[in-house]
Amino acid sequence: MTTTASSSHSHHLSPAFPGRAPWGTASKLRAWQQGAMEKYIQEQPRDFLAVATPGAGKTTFALTLASWLLHHHVVQQVTVVAPTEHLKKQWAEAAARIGIKLDPEYSAGPLGKEYHGVAVTYAGVGVRPMLHRNRVEQRKTLVILDEIHHAGDTKSWGEACLEAFEPATRRLALTGTPFRSDTNPIPFVTYEEGPDGIRRSAADYTYGYGSALADGVVRPVIFLSYSGNMRWRTKAGDEIEARLGEPMTKDAISQAWRTALDPRGDWMPAVLRAADQRLTEVRKAIPDAGALVIASDQDSARAYAKLIREITGHKATVVLSDDAGASKKIDEFSANDDRWMVAVRMVSEGVDVPRLAVGVYATTISTPLFFAQAVGRFVRSRRRGETASVFLPTVPDLLSFANEMEKERDHVLDRPKKGGEEDDPYAEEDKLLKEAEQQKDEDTGEQDMLPFEALESDAVFDRVMYNGAEFGMQAHPGSEEEQDYLGIPGLLEPDQVQLLLQKRQAKQIAHSRKKPAEEADLLELPAERRPVVSHKEMMELRRQLNNLVGAYVHQSGKPHGVIHTELRRVCGGPPAAEATAGQLRQRIAKVREWATRMR
Repeated sequence: MTTTASSSHSHHLSPAFPGRAPWGTASKLRAWQQGAMEKYIQEQPRDFLAVATPGAGKTTFALTLASWLLHHHVVQQVTVVAPTEHLKKQWAEAAARIGIKLDPEYSAGPLGKEYHGVAVTYAGVGVRPMLHRNRVEQRKTLVILDEIHHAGDTKSWGEACLEAFEPATRRLALTGTPFRSDTNPIPFVTYEEGPDGIRRSAADYTYGYGSALADGVVRPVIFLSYSGNMRWRTKAGDEIEARLGEPMTKDAISQAWRTALDPRGDWMPAVLRAADQRLTEVRKAIPDAGALVIASDQDSARAYAKLIREITGHKATVVLSDDAGASKKIDEFSANDDRWMVAVRMVSEGVDVPRLAVGVYATTISTPLFFAQAVGRFVRSRRRGETASVFLPTVPDLLSFANEMEKERDHVLDRPKKGGEEDDPYAEEDKLLKEAEQQKDEDTGEQDMLPFEALESDAVFDRVMYNGAEFGMQAHPGSEEEQDYLGIPGLLEPDQVQLLLQKRQAKQIAHSRKKPAEEADLLELPAERRPVVSHKEMMELRRQLNNLVGAYVHQSGKPHGVIHTELRRVCGGPPAAEATAGQLRQRIAKVREWATRMR
Protein backbone atom coordinates (compact mmCIF):
# COMPACT_ATOMS: atom_id res chain seq x y z
CA MET A 1 0.00 0.00 0.00
CA THR A 2 1.48 3.32 -1.04
CA THR A 3 1.24 5.77 1.81
CA THR A 4 2.68 9.16 2.59
CA ALA A 5 1.37 9.52 6.11
CA SER A 6 3.85 11.61 8.02
CA SER A 7 5.02 10.08 11.27
CA SER A 8 5.76 13.54 12.69
CA HIS A 9 2.06 14.28 13.21
CA SER A 10 1.72 11.64 15.89
CA HIS A 11 4.38 13.30 18.05
CA HIS A 12 2.54 16.57 18.71
CA LEU A 13 -1.17 15.72 18.33
CA SER A 14 -3.46 13.77 20.60
CA PRO A 15 -4.40 10.43 19.00
CA ALA A 16 -7.83 10.17 20.61
CA PHE A 17 -11.12 12.00 20.60
CA PRO A 18 -12.52 13.55 23.76
CA GLY A 19 -14.39 10.72 25.54
CA ARG A 20 -17.74 10.09 23.87
CA ALA A 21 -17.90 12.90 21.34
CA PRO A 22 -20.34 12.03 18.52
CA TRP A 23 -19.26 12.15 14.89
CA GLY A 24 -18.25 15.58 13.70
CA THR A 25 -18.43 17.33 17.06
CA ALA A 26 -14.93 16.72 18.45
CA SER A 27 -13.07 19.86 19.47
CA LYS A 28 -9.86 18.51 17.93
CA LEU A 29 -8.93 15.93 15.36
CA ARG A 30 -7.04 12.72 15.92
CA ALA A 31 -3.44 12.72 14.77
CA TRP A 32 -4.16 10.72 11.61
CA GLN A 33 -7.16 12.93 10.70
CA GLN A 34 -5.05 16.08 11.11
CA GLY A 35 -2.22 14.50 9.11
CA ALA A 36 -4.56 13.53 6.26
CA MET A 37 -6.12 17.04 6.30
CA GLU A 38 -2.72 18.73 6.09
CA LYS A 39 -1.62 16.49 3.22
CA TYR A 40 -4.87 17.16 1.32
CA ILE A 41 -4.75 20.94 1.84
CA GLN A 42 -1.10 21.06 0.82
CA GLU A 43 -1.55 19.04 -2.40
CA GLN A 44 -5.17 19.98 -3.34
CA PRO A 45 -5.70 16.78 -5.41
CA ARG A 46 -8.80 16.11 -7.45
CA ASP A 47 -8.88 12.47 -6.25
CA PHE A 48 -7.83 11.36 -2.76
CA LEU A 49 -8.06 7.83 -1.29
CA ALA A 50 -7.98 7.67 2.53
CA VAL A 51 -7.65 4.19 4.03
CA ALA A 52 -8.36 4.02 7.76
CA THR A 53 -9.16 0.98 9.86
CA PRO A 54 -12.83 0.52 10.89
CA GLY A 55 -13.53 2.61 14.00
CA ALA A 56 -10.75 5.15 13.32
CA GLY A 57 -13.08 8.03 12.37
CA LYS A 58 -13.23 8.26 8.57
CA THR A 59 -16.55 10.13 8.73
CA THR A 60 -15.17 12.89 10.95
CA PHE A 61 -12.17 13.36 8.64
CA ALA A 62 -14.37 13.49 5.52
CA LEU A 63 -16.88 15.96 6.98
CA THR A 64 -14.13 18.20 8.38
CA LEU A 65 -12.56 18.28 4.92
CA ALA A 66 -15.98 18.95 3.31
CA SER A 67 -16.50 21.87 5.70
CA TRP A 68 -13.08 23.30 4.78
CA LEU A 69 -13.73 22.99 1.01
CA LEU A 70 -17.17 24.62 1.33
CA HIS A 71 -15.81 27.43 3.53
CA HIS A 72 -13.00 28.18 1.06
CA HIS A 73 -15.42 28.03 -1.92
CA VAL A 74 -13.45 25.22 -3.57
CA VAL A 75 -16.82 23.43 -3.89
CA GLN A 76 -20.43 24.58 -3.66
CA GLN A 77 -22.15 21.32 -2.75
CA VAL A 78 -21.49 17.83 -1.38
CA THR A 79 -22.67 14.39 -2.53
CA VAL A 80 -22.11 11.43 -0.20
CA VAL A 81 -22.42 7.92 -1.67
CA ALA A 82 -22.86 5.18 0.96
CA PRO A 83 -23.34 1.38 0.73
CA THR A 84 -26.75 1.20 2.48
CA GLU A 85 -29.91 3.19 3.24
CA HIS A 86 -29.07 3.14 6.94
CA LEU A 87 -25.59 4.56 6.34
CA LYS A 88 -26.73 7.42 4.13
CA LYS A 89 -29.07 8.53 6.96
CA GLN A 90 -26.19 8.18 9.42
CA TRP A 91 -24.05 10.41 7.18
CA ALA A 92 -26.79 13.05 7.03
CA GLU A 93 -27.11 13.05 10.83
CA ALA A 94 -23.34 13.30 11.30
CA ALA A 95 -23.07 16.14 8.77
CA ALA A 96 -25.89 18.07 10.45
CA ARG A 97 -23.88 18.17 13.68
CA ILE A 98 -21.25 20.37 12.05
CA GLY A 99 -23.68 22.48 10.05
CA ILE A 100 -23.66 20.63 6.72
CA LYS A 101 -27.21 19.77 5.68
CA LEU A 102 -27.51 16.70 3.43
CA ASP A 103 -30.82 15.37 2.08
CA PRO A 104 -30.89 11.57 2.62
CA GLU A 105 -34.30 11.26 0.91
CA TYR A 106 -33.32 12.93 -2.36
CA SER A 107 -34.64 11.12 -5.45
CA ALA A 108 -34.94 13.67 -8.29
CA GLY A 109 -35.50 17.31 -9.23
CA PRO A 110 -34.05 20.49 -7.73
CA LEU A 111 -32.63 20.32 -4.21
CA GLY A 112 -34.14 22.47 -1.47
CA LYS A 113 -32.19 25.71 -0.85
CA GLU A 114 -31.61 24.79 2.80
CA TYR A 115 -29.43 21.80 1.80
CA HIS A 116 -25.69 21.72 1.03
CA GLY A 117 -26.01 18.42 -0.82
CA VAL A 118 -27.38 14.89 -0.84
CA ALA A 119 -26.64 11.45 0.64
CA VAL A 120 -27.38 8.55 -1.74
CA THR A 121 -26.52 4.85 -2.11
CA TYR A 122 -24.37 3.11 -4.74
CA ALA A 123 -27.50 1.26 -5.84
CA GLY A 124 -29.31 4.59 -6.26
CA VAL A 125 -26.50 5.95 -8.41
CA GLY A 126 -26.60 2.73 -10.41
CA VAL A 127 -30.28 3.30 -11.24
CA ARG A 128 -29.97 6.97 -12.31
CA PRO A 129 -26.35 7.95 -13.03
CA MET A 130 -27.29 10.83 -15.39
CA LEU A 131 -29.40 12.50 -12.68
CA HIS A 132 -26.31 12.76 -10.48
CA ARG A 133 -24.04 13.74 -13.39
CA ASN A 134 -26.34 16.68 -14.18
CA ARG A 135 -26.18 17.87 -10.56
CA VAL A 136 -22.38 17.57 -10.53
CA GLU A 137 -22.08 19.50 -13.82
CA GLN A 138 -24.30 22.36 -12.63
CA ARG A 139 -22.31 23.22 -9.47
CA LYS A 140 -18.79 22.55 -8.21
CA THR A 141 -19.17 19.33 -6.21
CA LEU A 142 -17.23 17.31 -3.65
CA VAL A 143 -18.20 13.64 -3.97
CA ILE A 144 -17.47 11.49 -0.89
CA LEU A 145 -17.42 7.80 -1.83
CA ASP A 146 -17.83 5.90 1.45
CA GLU A 147 -16.44 2.34 1.48
CA ILE A 148 -15.38 2.85 -2.15
CA HIS A 149 -14.75 -0.88 -2.69
CA HIS A 150 -18.54 -1.25 -3.08
CA ALA A 151 -18.29 0.60 -6.39
CA GLY A 152 -16.71 -2.61 -7.69
CA ASP A 153 -19.52 -4.88 -6.40
CA THR A 154 -21.02 -5.12 -9.88
CA LYS A 155 -19.76 -3.87 -13.21
CA SER A 156 -22.86 -1.68 -13.57
CA TRP A 157 -22.25 0.12 -10.23
CA GLY A 158 -18.66 0.92 -11.18
CA GLU A 159 -19.69 2.19 -14.61
CA ALA A 160 -22.52 4.27 -13.08
CA CYS A 161 -20.13 5.91 -10.59
CA LEU A 162 -17.71 6.76 -13.40
CA GLU A 163 -20.52 8.22 -15.51
CA ALA A 164 -22.09 10.16 -12.63
CA PHE A 165 -19.02 11.61 -10.97
CA GLU A 166 -16.41 11.94 -13.73
CA PRO A 167 -17.10 15.75 -13.95
CA ALA A 168 -16.86 16.28 -10.13
CA THR A 169 -14.55 19.05 -8.92
CA ARG A 170 -13.21 16.89 -6.05
CA ARG A 171 -13.61 13.20 -5.18
CA LEU A 172 -12.76 11.78 -1.75
CA ALA A 173 -12.72 7.97 -1.54
CA LEU A 174 -12.86 6.31 1.89
CA THR A 175 -12.44 2.70 2.93
CA GLY A 176 -11.42 0.60 5.89
CA THR A 177 -10.77 -2.40 3.64
CA PRO A 178 -9.23 -1.42 0.29
CA PHE A 179 -9.25 -4.91 -1.10
CA ARG A 180 -11.70 -7.20 -2.86
CA SER A 181 -11.63 -10.92 -3.57
CA ASP A 182 -12.34 -10.20 -7.25
CA THR A 183 -10.43 -8.13 -9.79
CA ASN A 184 -13.17 -5.61 -10.63
CA PRO A 185 -11.37 -2.22 -10.83
CA ILE A 186 -12.67 0.39 -8.38
CA PRO A 187 -13.52 3.80 -9.92
CA PHE A 188 -11.27 6.80 -9.08
CA VAL A 189 -8.67 4.56 -7.39
CA THR A 190 -5.07 4.69 -8.62
CA TYR A 191 -3.37 1.34 -9.31
CA GLU A 192 0.41 1.08 -9.36
CA GLU A 193 2.39 -1.78 -10.86
CA GLY A 194 4.83 -3.47 -8.48
CA PRO A 195 8.16 -5.19 -9.30
CA ASP A 196 6.21 -8.44 -9.79
CA GLY A 197 4.14 -6.86 -12.59
CA ILE A 198 0.96 -6.92 -10.50
CA ARG A 199 -1.12 -3.73 -10.17
CA ARG A 200 -2.26 -2.82 -6.64
CA SER A 201 -4.37 0.00 -5.24
CA ALA A 202 -2.38 3.01 -4.01
CA ALA A 203 -3.72 5.07 -1.09
CA ASP A 204 -2.90 8.74 -0.52
CA TYR A 205 -3.11 8.31 3.27
CA THR A 206 -3.21 5.10 5.30
CA TYR A 207 -4.00 4.57 8.97
CA GLY A 208 -3.94 0.84 9.74
CA TYR A 209 -5.27 -1.19 12.66
CA GLY A 210 -1.78 -1.60 14.15
CA SER A 211 -1.21 2.17 14.28
CA ALA A 212 -4.73 2.79 15.62
CA LEU A 213 -4.22 0.16 18.32
CA ALA A 214 -0.91 1.74 19.39
CA ASP A 215 -2.65 5.14 19.58
CA GLY A 216 -5.51 3.79 21.70
CA VAL A 217 -8.00 4.74 18.96
CA VAL A 218 -9.31 1.16 18.57
CA ARG A 219 -9.72 -1.75 20.97
CA PRO A 220 -7.50 -4.83 20.99
CA VAL A 221 -9.45 -7.91 19.81
CA ILE A 222 -9.37 -11.26 21.59
CA PHE A 223 -10.55 -14.08 19.30
CA LEU A 224 -11.98 -17.17 21.05
CA SER A 225 -12.14 -20.19 18.74
CA TYR A 226 -14.38 -23.25 19.25
CA SER A 227 -13.91 -26.68 17.69
CA GLY A 228 -16.01 -29.84 18.22
CA ASN A 229 -17.28 -32.99 16.55
CA MET A 230 -19.67 -32.57 13.61
CA ARG A 231 -21.80 -35.21 11.92
CA TRP A 232 -23.73 -34.68 8.68
CA ARG A 233 -25.24 -36.58 5.75
CA THR A 234 -24.21 -35.78 2.18
CA LYS A 235 -26.52 -35.70 -0.84
CA ALA A 236 -25.22 -39.17 -1.74
CA GLY A 237 -26.46 -40.46 1.63
CA ASP A 238 -23.01 -40.88 3.21
CA GLU A 239 -22.80 -39.99 6.89
CA ILE A 240 -19.59 -38.12 7.67
CA GLU A 241 -18.17 -37.29 11.06
CA ALA A 242 -15.28 -34.85 11.46
CA ARG A 243 -13.76 -32.56 14.03
CA LEU A 244 -14.04 -28.88 13.17
CA GLY A 245 -10.52 -27.60 12.55
CA GLU A 246 -8.96 -30.89 11.51
CA PRO A 247 -7.55 -30.95 7.97
CA MET A 248 -10.14 -31.86 5.33
CA THR A 249 -11.28 -30.86 1.84
CA LYS A 250 -12.91 -27.50 1.13
CA ASP A 251 -16.33 -29.12 0.73
CA ALA A 252 -15.98 -31.02 4.00
CA ILE A 253 -14.82 -27.85 5.82
CA SER A 254 -17.86 -26.02 4.43
CA GLN A 255 -20.26 -28.76 5.54
CA ALA A 256 -18.66 -29.14 8.99
CA TRP A 257 -18.83 -25.35 9.40
CA ARG A 258 -22.51 -25.23 8.43
CA THR A 259 -23.21 -28.14 10.77
CA ALA A 260 -21.65 -26.16 13.64
CA LEU A 261 -23.84 -23.13 12.88
CA ASP A 262 -27.05 -25.19 12.74
CA PRO A 263 -29.16 -23.86 15.66
CA ARG A 264 -30.58 -27.37 16.28
CA GLY A 265 -27.17 -28.77 17.25
CA ASP A 266 -25.24 -28.29 20.48
CA TRP A 267 -22.40 -26.13 19.09
CA MET A 268 -24.27 -22.82 18.76
CA PRO A 269 -25.98 -22.98 22.20
CA ALA A 270 -22.62 -23.73 23.85
CA VAL A 271 -20.86 -20.86 22.05
CA LEU A 272 -23.71 -18.41 22.73
CA ARG A 273 -23.64 -19.41 26.41
CA ALA A 274 -19.86 -18.80 26.52
CA ALA A 275 -20.22 -15.46 24.72
CA ASP A 276 -22.92 -14.37 27.17
CA GLN A 277 -20.62 -15.26 30.09
CA ARG A 278 -17.89 -13.19 28.45
CA LEU A 279 -20.36 -10.30 28.06
CA THR A 280 -21.23 -10.49 31.76
CA GLU A 281 -17.52 -10.21 32.62
CA VAL A 282 -17.00 -7.28 30.22
CA ARG A 283 -20.04 -5.45 31.63
CA LYS A 284 -18.40 -5.37 35.07
CA ALA A 285 -16.03 -2.76 33.60
CA ILE A 286 -18.22 -1.48 30.72
CA PRO A 287 -21.80 -1.52 32.10
CA ASP A 288 -23.52 -0.84 28.75
CA ALA A 289 -21.43 -3.30 26.68
CA GLY A 290 -23.47 -5.12 24.04
CA ALA A 291 -23.06 -8.28 21.98
CA LEU A 292 -23.84 -9.05 18.33
CA VAL A 293 -24.38 -12.31 16.47
CA ILE A 294 -23.74 -12.02 12.72
CA ALA A 295 -25.94 -14.70 11.11
CA SER A 296 -25.97 -16.16 7.59
CA ASP A 297 -29.70 -15.86 6.93
CA GLN A 298 -33.01 -14.75 8.44
CA ASP A 299 -34.13 -18.19 9.64
CA SER A 300 -30.86 -18.72 11.49
CA ALA A 301 -31.05 -15.20 12.98
CA ARG A 302 -34.52 -15.87 14.42
CA ALA A 303 -33.40 -19.26 15.77
CA TYR A 304 -30.30 -17.72 17.42
CA ALA A 305 -32.48 -15.03 19.04
CA LYS A 306 -34.69 -17.78 20.47
CA LEU A 307 -31.60 -19.57 21.86
CA ILE A 308 -30.37 -16.33 23.44
CA ARG A 309 -33.75 -15.84 25.13
CA GLU A 310 -33.60 -19.40 26.52
CA ILE A 311 -29.96 -19.06 27.67
CA THR A 312 -30.05 -15.57 29.14
CA GLY A 313 -33.70 -14.89 29.95
CA HIS A 314 -33.38 -11.65 27.97
CA LYS A 315 -34.87 -10.85 24.57
CA ALA A 316 -32.44 -10.11 21.70
CA THR A 317 -32.95 -7.32 19.16
CA VAL A 318 -33.30 -8.96 15.73
CA VAL A 319 -32.34 -6.97 12.61
CA LEU A 320 -33.37 -8.83 9.47
CA SER A 321 -33.19 -6.43 6.55
CA ASP A 322 -32.00 -3.02 5.50
CA ASP A 323 -35.29 -1.16 5.77
CA ALA A 324 -36.56 1.80 7.81
CA GLY A 325 -37.61 -0.48 10.66
CA ALA A 326 -34.14 -2.04 10.79
CA SER A 327 -32.46 1.36 11.03
CA LYS A 328 -34.71 2.32 13.92
CA LYS A 329 -33.92 -0.95 15.74
CA ILE A 330 -30.17 -0.37 15.33
CA ASP A 331 -30.48 3.20 16.61
CA GLU A 332 -32.53 2.08 19.61
CA PHE A 333 -30.07 -0.71 20.45
CA SER A 334 -27.18 1.75 20.16
CA ALA A 335 -28.86 4.11 22.66
CA ASN A 336 -30.08 1.56 25.25
CA ASP A 337 -28.19 -0.97 27.38
CA ASP A 338 -29.78 -4.24 26.14
CA ARG A 339 -27.39 -7.19 25.99
CA TRP A 340 -27.85 -8.86 22.58
CA MET A 341 -28.51 -8.06 18.94
CA VAL A 342 -28.74 -10.61 16.09
CA ALA A 343 -28.36 -9.42 12.51
CA VAL A 344 -27.90 -10.70 8.97
CA ARG A 345 -24.89 -9.07 7.28
CA MET A 346 -26.10 -5.44 7.25
CA VAL A 347 -24.61 -4.62 10.65
CA SER A 348 -21.23 -5.93 9.51
CA GLU A 349 -20.20 -2.71 7.80
CA GLY A 350 -20.21 0.94 8.75
CA VAL A 351 -23.00 0.80 11.32
CA ASP A 352 -21.96 2.74 14.39
CA VAL A 353 -22.84 0.97 17.65
CA PRO A 354 -19.78 1.87 19.79
CA ARG A 355 -20.96 -0.17 22.80
CA LEU A 356 -20.65 -3.49 20.91
CA ALA A 357 -17.82 -5.36 22.66
CA VAL A 358 -18.62 -9.07 22.14
CA GLY A 359 -19.30 -10.75 18.81
CA VAL A 360 -20.23 -14.19 17.52
CA TYR A 361 -19.22 -14.85 13.89
CA ALA A 362 -22.07 -17.22 12.96
CA THR A 363 -21.93 -16.90 9.19
CA THR A 364 -20.18 -18.93 6.48
CA ILE A 365 -18.95 -15.85 4.61
CA SER A 366 -15.21 -16.33 4.27
CA THR A 367 -13.80 -13.33 2.40
CA PRO A 368 -11.14 -11.20 4.12
CA LEU A 369 -13.20 -8.11 3.22
CA PHE A 370 -16.32 -9.26 5.07
CA PHE A 371 -14.33 -10.57 8.05
CA ALA A 372 -12.48 -7.28 8.48
CA GLN A 373 -15.72 -5.29 8.25
CA ALA A 374 -17.47 -7.63 10.69
CA VAL A 375 -14.68 -7.38 13.28
CA GLY A 376 -14.70 -3.62 12.68
CA ARG A 377 -18.06 -3.45 14.47
CA PHE A 378 -16.36 -4.25 17.79
CA VAL A 379 -13.13 -2.24 17.70
CA ARG A 380 -14.43 1.33 18.08
CA SER A 381 -12.85 2.57 21.32
CA ARG A 382 -14.58 4.97 23.69
CA ARG A 383 -11.95 5.00 26.43
CA ARG A 384 -8.54 3.45 26.95
CA GLY A 385 -8.39 -0.14 28.12
CA GLU A 386 -11.58 -1.45 26.51
CA THR A 387 -11.18 -4.86 24.86
CA ALA A 388 -13.27 -6.61 22.20
CA SER A 389 -14.00 -10.37 22.14
CA VAL A 390 -15.05 -12.24 18.99
CA PHE A 391 -16.11 -15.91 19.04
CA LEU A 392 -15.28 -18.00 15.94
CA PRO A 393 -15.59 -21.57 14.69
CA THR A 394 -12.17 -23.22 14.24
CA VAL A 395 -12.03 -22.80 10.45
CA PRO A 396 -8.63 -22.30 8.73
CA ASP A 397 -9.62 -19.17 6.76
CA LEU A 398 -11.09 -17.42 9.80
CA LEU A 399 -8.10 -18.24 12.03
CA SER A 400 -5.82 -16.92 9.30
CA PHE A 401 -7.78 -13.65 9.09
CA ALA A 402 -7.77 -13.34 12.89
CA ASN A 403 -4.00 -13.78 13.01
CA GLU A 404 -3.52 -11.12 10.32
CA MET A 405 -5.60 -8.34 11.87
CA GLU A 406 -2.73 -5.86 11.60
CA LYS A 407 -1.83 -6.75 8.02
CA GLU A 408 -2.58 -3.97 5.53
CA ARG A 409 -4.01 -5.24 2.25
CA ASP A 410 -4.32 -3.69 -1.18
CA HIS A 411 -6.81 -4.33 -3.93
CA VAL A 412 -5.00 -6.50 -6.50
CA LEU A 413 -6.06 -6.11 -10.13
CA ASP A 414 -3.96 -8.95 -11.54
CA ARG A 415 -3.99 -12.54 -10.36
CA PRO A 416 -0.54 -13.94 -9.47
CA LYS A 417 0.15 -17.47 -10.66
CA LYS A 418 0.00 -19.87 -7.75
CA GLY A 419 2.97 -22.18 -7.50
CA GLY A 420 2.21 -25.86 -7.40
CA GLU A 421 -1.37 -25.54 -8.62
CA GLU A 422 -0.55 -27.36 -11.84
CA ASP A 423 0.35 -30.41 -9.75
CA ASP A 424 -2.98 -30.48 -7.92
CA PRO A 425 -5.44 -32.82 -9.68
CA TYR A 426 -8.34 -31.09 -7.89
CA ALA A 427 -7.29 -27.45 -8.45
CA GLU A 428 -9.23 -26.85 -11.67
CA GLU A 429 -12.27 -28.69 -10.31
CA ASP A 430 -12.19 -26.60 -7.09
CA LYS A 431 -11.86 -23.41 -9.11
CA LEU A 432 -14.76 -24.21 -11.44
CA LEU A 433 -16.96 -25.29 -8.54
CA LYS A 434 -16.26 -22.07 -6.64
CA GLU A 435 -16.93 -19.91 -9.71
CA ALA A 436 -20.17 -21.73 -10.45
CA GLU A 437 -21.46 -21.33 -6.93
CA GLN A 438 -20.25 -17.78 -6.14
CA GLN A 439 -22.83 -15.03 -6.48
CA LYS A 440 -21.94 -11.63 -7.95
CA ASP A 441 -21.76 -9.93 -4.56
CA GLU A 442 -18.43 -10.92 -3.08
CA ASP A 443 -19.83 -11.01 0.48
CA THR A 444 -21.14 -14.50 -0.25
CA GLY A 445 -21.07 -17.35 2.21
CA GLU A 446 -20.91 -20.98 1.23
CA GLN A 447 -24.33 -21.89 2.60
CA ASP A 448 -25.64 -22.63 -0.89
CA MET A 449 -22.92 -25.15 -1.69
CA LEU A 450 -23.35 -28.90 -1.98
CA PRO A 451 -26.64 -30.12 -0.44
CA PHE A 452 -26.27 -31.83 2.92
CA GLU A 453 -28.13 -32.47 6.17
CA ALA A 454 -26.69 -31.48 9.56
CA LEU A 455 -27.18 -34.30 12.06
CA GLU A 456 -25.41 -33.32 15.28
CA SER A 457 -22.67 -31.12 16.70
CA ASP A 458 -20.91 -30.39 19.94
CA ALA A 459 -18.52 -27.63 21.03
CA VAL A 460 -15.01 -27.67 22.45
CA PHE A 461 -13.14 -24.54 23.55
CA ASP A 462 -10.13 -24.62 21.22
CA ARG A 463 -7.83 -21.62 21.49
CA VAL A 464 -7.50 -17.86 22.01
CA MET A 465 -5.83 -15.67 19.39
CA TYR A 466 -4.45 -12.27 20.22
CA ASN A 467 -1.92 -10.04 18.47
CA GLY A 468 -0.83 -12.82 16.10
CA ALA A 469 -0.17 -15.33 18.92
CA GLU A 470 -2.23 -18.33 20.08
CA PHE A 471 -2.98 -19.42 23.64
CA GLY A 472 -4.86 -22.12 25.49
CA MET A 473 -5.50 -25.86 25.38
CA GLN A 474 -8.70 -27.58 24.39
CA ALA A 475 -11.35 -27.74 27.10
CA HIS A 476 -15.02 -28.65 27.51
CA PRO A 477 -17.58 -25.82 27.67
CA GLY A 478 -18.24 -24.95 31.31
CA SER A 479 -14.86 -26.30 32.45
CA GLU A 480 -12.55 -24.36 34.75
CA GLU A 481 -10.06 -24.01 31.88
CA GLU A 482 -12.62 -22.33 29.62
CA GLN A 483 -13.79 -20.05 32.46
CA ASP A 484 -10.20 -18.82 32.92
CA TYR A 485 -10.29 -17.29 29.45
CA LEU A 486 -13.92 -16.10 29.52
CA GLY A 487 -13.16 -14.32 32.80
CA ILE A 488 -10.40 -12.06 31.47
CA PRO A 489 -11.23 -8.50 32.66
CA GLY A 490 -12.95 -6.29 30.07
CA LEU A 491 -10.73 -3.28 30.82
CA LEU A 492 -7.04 -3.95 30.10
CA GLU A 493 -4.16 -2.32 28.27
CA PRO A 494 -2.97 -4.31 25.19
CA ASP A 495 0.25 -5.49 26.87
CA GLN A 496 -1.75 -6.58 29.93
CA VAL A 497 -3.97 -8.76 27.70
CA GLN A 498 -0.90 -10.56 26.33
CA LEU A 499 0.59 -11.10 29.79
CA LEU A 500 -2.68 -12.41 31.23
CA LEU A 501 -3.18 -14.86 28.35
CA GLN A 502 0.34 -16.20 28.84
CA LYS A 503 -0.34 -16.72 32.55
CA ARG A 504 -3.68 -18.46 31.84
CA GLN A 505 -2.01 -20.87 29.42
CA ALA A 506 0.85 -21.65 31.84
CA LYS A 507 -1.73 -22.40 34.55
CA GLN A 508 -3.71 -24.64 32.18
CA ILE A 509 -0.60 -26.59 31.12
CA ALA A 510 0.47 -27.08 34.76
CA HIS A 511 -3.04 -28.27 35.69
CA SER A 512 -3.10 -30.68 32.73
CA ARG A 513 0.18 -32.31 33.75
CA LYS A 514 -1.32 -33.27 37.11
CA LYS A 515 -4.24 -35.14 35.50
CA PRO A 516 -4.27 -38.94 35.28
CA ALA A 517 -3.77 -40.10 31.68
CA GLU A 518 -7.32 -41.49 31.44
CA GLU A 519 -8.79 -38.01 32.09
CA ALA A 520 -6.95 -36.40 29.16
CA ASP A 521 -9.82 -36.91 26.71
CA LEU A 522 -9.08 -33.80 24.66
CA LEU A 523 -6.11 -32.87 22.51
CA GLU A 524 -4.01 -31.40 25.30
CA LEU A 525 -1.42 -29.45 23.38
CA PRO A 526 -0.85 -25.68 23.66
CA ALA A 527 -2.58 -23.79 20.85
CA GLU A 528 0.62 -22.85 19.04
CA ARG A 529 1.41 -26.58 18.68
CA ARG A 530 -2.04 -27.28 17.18
CA PRO A 531 -1.89 -25.63 13.75
CA VAL A 532 -4.95 -25.88 11.55
CA VAL A 533 -3.61 -27.76 8.52
CA SER A 534 -3.91 -25.99 5.19
CA HIS A 535 -5.63 -27.05 1.98
CA LYS A 536 -2.17 -27.47 0.46
CA GLU A 537 -1.32 -30.18 3.01
CA MET A 538 -4.65 -31.88 2.25
CA MET A 539 -3.68 -31.88 -1.44
CA GLU A 540 -0.44 -33.60 -0.49
CA LEU A 541 -2.31 -36.39 1.35
CA ARG A 542 -4.64 -36.93 -1.64
CA ARG A 543 -1.66 -36.93 -4.02
CA GLN A 544 0.17 -39.45 -1.81
CA LEU A 545 -2.88 -41.74 -1.78
CA ASN A 546 -3.28 -41.50 -5.57
CA ASN A 547 0.41 -42.32 -6.12
CA LEU A 548 0.20 -45.37 -3.84
CA VAL A 549 -3.01 -46.57 -5.52
CA GLY A 550 -1.31 -46.08 -8.92
CA ALA A 551 1.64 -48.22 -7.81
CA TYR A 552 -0.73 -50.89 -6.44
CA VAL A 553 -2.60 -50.95 -9.80
CA HIS A 554 0.56 -52.31 -11.45
CA GLN A 555 1.10 -54.77 -8.62
CA SER A 556 -2.44 -56.13 -8.41
CA GLY A 557 -3.73 -55.66 -11.95
CA LYS A 558 -6.95 -54.09 -10.59
CA PRO A 559 -8.29 -50.73 -11.95
CA HIS A 560 -7.90 -47.53 -9.91
CA GLY A 561 -11.65 -47.26 -9.27
CA VAL A 562 -11.87 -50.79 -7.86
CA ILE A 563 -9.02 -50.15 -5.41
CA HIS A 564 -10.50 -46.82 -4.22
CA THR A 565 -13.91 -48.49 -3.72
CA GLU A 566 -12.30 -51.33 -1.75
CA LEU A 567 -10.44 -48.80 0.44
CA ARG A 568 -13.73 -47.03 1.19
CA ARG A 569 -15.40 -50.32 2.05
CA VAL A 570 -12.61 -51.38 4.43
CA CYS A 571 -11.79 -47.99 5.99
CA GLY A 572 -15.18 -46.26 5.71
CA GLY A 573 -15.88 -42.69 4.70
CA PRO A 574 -16.70 -40.80 1.49
CA PRO A 575 -14.75 -40.61 -1.81
CA ALA A 576 -11.15 -39.35 -1.54
CA ALA A 577 -12.09 -35.85 -2.72
CA GLU A 578 -14.37 -35.46 0.34
CA ALA A 579 -12.42 -37.52 2.89
CA THR A 580 -10.89 -36.01 6.03
CA ALA A 581 -7.16 -36.11 6.77
CA GLY A 582 -7.65 -38.97 9.21
CA GLN A 583 -9.57 -41.02 6.63
CA LEU A 584 -6.91 -40.36 3.97
CA ARG A 585 -4.11 -41.40 6.32
CA GLN A 586 -6.02 -44.58 7.19
CA ARG A 587 -6.35 -45.47 3.48
CA ILE A 588 -2.66 -44.68 2.85
CA ALA A 589 -1.71 -47.08 5.64
CA LYS A 590 -4.11 -49.76 4.31
CA VAL A 591 -2.88 -49.65 0.69
CA ARG A 592 0.71 -49.85 1.95
CA GLU A 593 -0.28 -52.90 4.00
CA TRP A 594 -1.81 -54.53 0.90
CA ALA A 595 1.29 -53.78 -1.21
CA THR A 596 3.59 -55.28 1.45
CA ARG A 597 1.55 -58.52 1.56
CA MET A 598 1.89 -59.01 -2.23
CA ARG A 599 5.70 -58.84 -2.23
